[in-house]
Amino acid sequence: MLEYQHELREALVENDVVVVEKSRRTGYSWGASWVATEYAAKPKYEGGMNVYYMGYNLEMAREFIEYVGEDGKYLELGASAIGETLFGDVNDPDNQVKAFRVDFKHGRVVALPSKPRSLRGMQGLVILDEAAFHEDLAELLKAALALTIWGGKVLIISTHDGEDNPFNELIQDIRAGKFPYKLSRCDFNRAIAEGLYKRICERTEREWSQEAEDEWREDIVKSYGDGADEELFCIPSKSSGSWLNLNRIESCTNPEIPLLTWEPPANDFVDWPIDTAYRDVRDWMQANVDPLLEVLPKDKCHYLGEDFGRSGDLSVDWPAVRMPDYSLDTPFVLQLRNAPFRTQEQILFYLLDRFPKMSGAAFDARGNGQAIAEYARQRYGHELIAEVMLSAAWYRENMPRLKTSFEDRTFSIPKHEDIIDDFRGIKLRNGVACPPESRTKTETGQRHCDSAIAAALVQFAAATIERPQEWEEPITAGSSHTASMIRGYK
Repeated sequence: MLEYQHELREALVENDVVVVEKSRRTGYSWGASWVATEYAAKPKYEGGMNVYYMGYNLEMAREFIEYVGEDGKYLELGASAIGETLFGDVNDPDNQVKAFRVDFKHGRVVALPSKPRSLRGMQGLVILDEAAFHEDLAELLKAALALTIWGGKVLIISTHDGEDNPFNELIQDIRAGKFPYKLSRCDFNRAIAEGLYKRICERTEREWSQEAEDEWREDIVKSYGDGADEELFCIPSKSSGSWLNLNRIESCTNPEIPLLTWEPPANDFVDWPIDTAYRDVRDWMQANVDPLLEVLPKDKCHYLGEDFGRSGDLSVDWPAVRMPDYSLDTPFVLQLRNAPFRTQEQILFYLLDRFPKMSGAAFDARGNGQAIAEYARQRYGHELIAEVMLSAAWYRENMPRLKTSFEDRTFSIPKHEDIIDDFRGIKLRNGVACPPESRTKTETGQRHCDSAIAAALVQFAAATIERPQEWEEPITAGSSHTASMIRGYK
């Protein structure tokens, strides 16, 4: 083993969690297989434990298990079984997954799919290989780190995939002292200095010389072109990962902008009598939102963007006020979790009816959101309501406007972790900034960049809807308005 591979082995002896940022093709997966073999082959009283490996694709899993099998034979540890298996609860076939495994006398090494649920109920050493490229790394890390509670260990190895990738964020948190994990770094230069090219020459039966090593290094670096810093020298690229970096987002946060969340007051709220539910929501709006509506500037144009969700994702209503310098000021943000359709309509109309100089609103009109968007169009007129079918084409044309507002600091957002994470979650896919396929889970529930999309929609409304030349007086709450405000409520 080379020196940095020995370091990996020793780091796991002394630490529960080890994180390695590395260059490509330095042999860390092979080094990790040696560590896995040792841990699986030792009895528990000597520190042995089962090992669970996760790469981001099937071939990585297969290759790792082959390494372990070869290591077991070399060390004469008597691997009793090598091959494919179904892994998980035998009484629950739907939760079984295809895996590769090697069995030793005292333990086993299992290569699992990159899914957090694969680690449920497991105990031992978890190895996350090329962690930055896993689809749901944040959830994988949470599942893996849970194993340390009962004496397990976690080894996280990866090259970088962007400045704002969860892997790099983890490294920055370790360096900042947030986590007491062991951090190792091995770039291409260190690997060469510790014998990588010499080992390659041994394996390929080539004669080593300093001249040959220098020439080989130069050729490898040239072959990676602009990607060499990230792929070989552990410097995360600014052009990949999240679309907006954390510093830029935080520069536009304002702790004085309220973030309000409406949730059903009871699990059976959807079954409450309509008039009872209506009064409960009205009372909540009067207590929590009226004080914010009352201080809105009466002489300025107001807009709204809404990203729709029902039982899974949130609905987010994002108001904005057009300021004299043409920036958009955010007075508050209102998010709805598990809100029935009638309730969403009630809350939406409550807001728009009370906006001074309501000048336009844009809605996520896909799926169930289409009904709410259509209700708004019928109530306020097609001139003021944009029914947006979110698509790659729409994101391509309109997300740059949102990014520019952060760069120019002409837009403000609540200083709240969930909101910041929504904006950080926007990714580039085929050159288009949009939400990823996967959802995130926070302490408050599931999210899918909901507030970021609502913000993009309110900016779209402000930029594209031609404001009225004259405004009618805003509708105010009263008994004569109740029936018309919410269809079906009496």
